[in-house]
Amino acid sequence: MNIRPATPSDVPAILGLIRELAEYEHLTHACIATEALLTEHLFGPERAAEALVAEREQKVVAYALYFKTFSTFLARPGIYLEDLYVQPAHRRQGIGKALLRHLAKIATTCGYGRVEWSVLDWNSPSIAFYKSLGALPLEEWTMFRLTGEALEAFATNEK
Repeated sequence: MNIRPATPSDVPAILGLIRELAEYEHLTHACIATEALLTEHLFGPERAAEALVAEREQKVVAYALYFKTFSTFLARPGIYLEDLYVQPAHRRQGIGKALLRHLAKIATTCGYGRVEWSVLDWNSPSIAFYKSLGALPLEEWTMFRLTGEALEAFATNEK
C-alpha cells in the first residue's frame, strides 16, 4: 500500500470514489461533483481542500479529502476530514487507519490542535472503527447547514 498526496491525474479516480461513497451513504441525489470542480478546488490557484490517496498495485482504492480549520478556543488550526472512503474490497486491511494516521501526522507536525470529522449516525461500522482509534463522538453538538435554495434565499434576503 502507498499513501501519497493526490495529484491532478488522480481526479477521475477520486471522483469515482466520491460517487461510490455517495451511493453507500444513500446520497447519490446530492452528488453533483465533477472532475472540473474537483480540479479547480483541489489544485487551482485558490485551493479549498487537499486529498490523500491510497494505492494498491498502482490503483487508487481509497482517499481522504480534508481542509484546514481554526479553533478559537485552542487558538490553533486543525484539520477537518470531509471524506474518508476505502473501497469495500480493500477494507479491514489497515488503509483507513493509515490514511487517518497520515492526517494525524500532518496535524501534529504542523502544530495543529485537532483532526475532526462527521459520520452518519446509522454508520455503525465506521463509528466503531473511529472509537477503536480513540476518537470521541461529540454528542452534545448538532451540525447545521445552509445550502441550495435556503443559502441563496438567506444571502439575498435582508430580513
